[in-house]
Amino acid sequence: MSRDRNVLGEPLTPCCHDPVTGFYRDGFCRVGPNDHGVHAVCAMVTEEFLAFSSAQGNDLVTPHPEFGFPGLKPGDRWCLCASRWKEAAVVGLAPPVILSATHEKALDAIPLNQLQQHALDAIR
Repeated sequence: MSRDRNVLGEPLTPCCHDPVTGFYRDGFCRVGPNDHGVHAVCAMVTEEFLAFSSAQGNDLVTPHPEFGFPGLKPGDRWCLCASRWKEAAVVGLAPPVILSATHEKALDAIPLNQLQQHALDAIR
């Protein structure tokens, strides 16, 4: 059983298995020593965020099957880099997050109250 915790201090829940997300492609926004991008934020991507990310040089729409990446469409859940989500928040384009599936390491870059303002799931 995993000891990973979410931003609420509870056990980390899955972000998405279709498409399979996460740095480790296990459906969870787990963060480990090789994840230099800190793919900790479980978000439901929007068209606006996808366009923003592409403009920043990170195309999340184009499929890359050789890397197990199907390409994303609005409404998909995906583990985003905490820094990219924060950049999007600064310009008002941060996608909604699922707190229960967002790894506690996201708090190193993003204050909990900011994540809560964009939460899709219940805040305790």
